[in-house]
Amino acid sequence: MKRVLITGAAGFLGSHLCDRFIQEGFAVVGMDNLVTGDLRNIEHLFSNKDFDFYHHDVSRFVHVAGKVDYILHFASPASPVDYLKIPIQTLKVGSLGTHNLLGFAKASGARILVASTSEVYGDPQVHPQNEDYWGNVNPVGPRGVYDEAKRFQEAMTMAYHTYHGLETRIVRIFNTYGPRMRLNDGRALPAFIGQALRGEDLTVFGDGSQTRSFCYVDDLVEGVFRLLKSDYAFPVNMGNPEEITIRDFAQEIIGLTGTSQKIVYKPLPQDDPKQRKPDISRAAALLGWKPSVGRKEGLAKTYAYFKSLPEEEWFRPAHRFEA
Repeated sequence: MKRVLITGAAGFLGSHLCDRFIQEGFAVVGMDNLVTGDLRNIEHLFSNKDFDFYHHDVSRFVHVAGKVDYILHFASPASPVDYLKIPIQTLKVGSLGTHNLLGFAKASGARILVASTSEVYGDPQVHPQNEDYWGNVNPVGPRGVYDEAKRFQEAMTMAYHTYHGLETRIVRIFNTYGPRMRLNDGRALPAFIGQALRGEDLTVFGDGSQTRSFCYVDDLVEGVFRLLKSDYAFPVNMGNPEEITIRDFAQEIIGLTGTSQKIVYKPLPQDDPKQRKPDISRAAALLGWKPSVGRKEGLAKTYAYFKSLPEEEWFRPAHRFEA
């Protein structure tokens, strides 16, 4: 039985990856410091003999006893609400955490896949974004702590690949959604659905003409699984290239939820990307991968999940992190 370490295991993407690798017959070690993760996302796995959980911060020395064949590094705050409140921790998990896990992978003889992000492209001047575009990032802006942590992570990963011959994989993840997102994490989709559930007006920043491309979580997990098993070491975009303006997306959420609330507009945050659409031709050519879940189907599943949460969850404020 192959054994995989998944960091950020109690988070949105990490928990779905734990499920997938258990289903594929792997022994899974989940690791999370629970700053943004939630044990409820993985509690259904605690009775499984092939699942272990380590409560640990990967910014500190990482060690797991026994053989580890694969590592998936998905530990990181992943929304502006998070990394604007805990900027130093965000930088540390992308730098120190990545360094620790690359060192552990080298010592273990494991293949490691790191989760990068479309944020490495910043506010892009190339559209759609392909992997050869170097990006347009403000390193000292409010989003820089996340963007630059991920850019450093990619550089460190490639250095270990070229210098040490480590088997590495890099996935650049575009906007992904689905069950187990945090309703209060500040990203557009949970923010809109949360406002609709609470009977509040939906807040659109700027004039709403900025675009995003939303990929359902099951499609993303399938792509990550294929990339891990591939022999390609350079970055690969993964996301759904079906682009939509935020204004139109808010209207879709109004139609989905049946809310009678309206859209209100607020100033666009600094460095907020105006366009975001992945070029996934590399993933299609290398992995035979493309998204299969349409936005209508994925949103219906996601809304059903949020609606099923206890009503007090709808009104819970954004997480208050320790200083």
